[in-house]
Amino acid sequence: MDSQLSERTIKGHVWQLNRFQRWLDGRDVTVEVIREYLARFKPMSPRTYANVLKALKVYFRDFLGRGDLVETFKFPTYPIEVKQVPTREQLRQFYAALETPRDRALFLMLAMSGLRKHKLISTTLKEIDVGKRMILPKGDGSRTKRAWVTFFNEEAEHALKEYLEGLNGLAPDSRLFSERAVKAMFERGRERSGVRLAAQVLREWFACEMGELGVADRYVDAFCGRVPRSVLARHYTDFSPERLKRIYDGAGLKVLE
Repeated sequence: MDSQLSERTIKGHVWQLNRFQRWLDGRDVTVEVIREYLARFKPMSPRTYANVLKALKVYFRDFLGRGDLVETFKFPTYPIEVKQVPTREQLRQFYAALETPRDRALFLMLAMSGLRKHKLISTTLKEIDVGKRMILPKGDGSRTKRAWVTFFNEEAEHALKEYLEGLNGLAPDSRLFSERAVKAMFERGRERSGVRLAAQVLREWFACEMGELGVADRYVDAFCGRVPRSVLARHYTDFSPERLKRIYDGAGLKVLE
């Protein structure tokens, strides 16, 4: 698509539009009909309402050229959320409850890289340079953000090597983890440790910890894949893999010590 939406975003929009078509049940689409449909989601969270409206705007305004049907609808404002980031001790407690090399590697790769869960899952062996402790994921990227390059520390390197040794010559195009593995790891860890964590929580911990270690926001955003393609193109020197690795290693990010 010309809009350069990521595959994940497109799938979400398609799901929303299929639900709208089922509700529509053959009726003609008017502003009033769309207003009636959106009213069903107003009692829900602002994010739920926004996701529904995004799909409708993309479809009617960008795909069908009927912006007149959706132009009057505005996105909701989001309340300020005070994030509760876990302590390093809680992360250690959770990690100590993990019993398999895969679970330990998965946990540390999420916590030490800042990657989104779906991006780590889609990363293949050939996209990881274990020697440089660098991840250069390929694949989808939206027009506003792109997983550029990130790294992991010595703790994650050790756990990853232990996990890879048990895979007996994994093919370069193979993925290391799966959605099922992520879900199972967090369920087991929560049950055994009593600490409630999720992939997004580890990502938030990474960002906060890097900030505490003195890493500038623009570099934390780069590690987390929040830098627009246009910025990467214009300021490559500032975001080169070599520079980012020096910044990452200089921060000395650790969780197990």
